[in-house]
Amino acid sequence: MGYIHCCGGLHKTRTFMLAPADNFVACELDILQQCPVCEHYVVQLTRIDKSNNISTIRLTNTKAKKFFEKLKSKILYEEKIYDYSKIYHSSFYLNYNEYGVKKRCYSNISNLKLGKI
Repeated sequence: MGYIHCCGGLHKTRTFMLAPADNFVACELDILQQCPVCEHYVVQLTRIDKSNNISTIRLTNTKAKKFFEKLKSKILYEEKIYDYSKIYHSSFYLNYNEYGVKKRCYSNISNLKLGKI
């Protein structure tokens, strides 16, 4: 996921990888659907050539929409970043009774003394 600097802040964007053309090694297209401050539609194309020079093209509003429609056919894939902080984990604990005291087993089941008299 890329970022575009607009209205004094960095805003998260959708990032697409494009098929590189001519002398370029990598092409990346960032799209900001709507800036939260100025409400502009922003498209930024970043290209890297063989001698590691970076060139950027940045357009807004209607010109940006036309530019994106023009480049839609060259899109290879959209970069998706998986958010590992939202991994589901269970809240199940094994309840057991040891010597008449009800306890919870959090991880180490091998240390339990179940059925001991």
